[in-house]
Amino acid sequence: MHIAIAGNIGAGKTTLTRLLAKHFDWEPEFEDVLENPYLEDFYDDMARWSFNLQIYFLNSRFRQILAIRESGKDIIQDRTIYEDAYIFAPNLHAMRLMSDRDYSNYKSLFDLMESVTKSPDLLIYLRSSVPNLVKQIQKRGRDYENSISIDYLNKLNDRYETWVKGYDKGKLLVIDVDQIDFVDNPEHLGGIIEKIDAEINGLF
Repeated sequence: MHIAIAGNIGAGKTTLTRLLAKHFDWEPEFEDVLENPYLEDFYDDMARWSFNLQIYFLNSRFRQILAIRESGKDIIQDRTIYEDAYIFAPNLHAMRLMSDRDYSNYKSLFDLMESVTKSPDLLIYLRSSVPNLVKQIQKRGRDYENSISIDYLNKLNDRYETWVKGYDKGKLLVIDVDQIDFVDNPEHLGGIIEKIDAEINGLF
């Protein structure tokens, strides 16, 4: 079984991935942030490094998907390949931070990858307001994220909402994280687990 968690920067994907992996005894697959050689450069100069960064993420995510399907294990994945292709890359293109040529090349590669992969059995989308995202980003204190603008987060949030409304690749669970604290409040985490249990039981 393949479960995936989607959401904007700072929505809590990695934290919830860890908590759910522990509860359900799933194997977690995390986003390759710490090892990403382009991330800090990207936030310093988005136009110069946008294509390099997105290709790196696309490659990393594609390898994850292949490994997930080959493993035969129950796996929960922190962020999906779809977010790269339908949210981050087109947003950079629309902001003129990725050229038409690079975006066309990127999209062609994604289309090829998507044609040979399967979607998650369940997609969990963490919906968050921008003020909440900003609070969480500041709380975790990654230096390279200090330059992320409110406008950039707003644009990403708009794209997330559009993508989720049209998502038809499998089961979808939307969780509004603004009013809950699944880290420090066991009842809130329990509520999420109950919803996931209900979705999973309907998968088989």
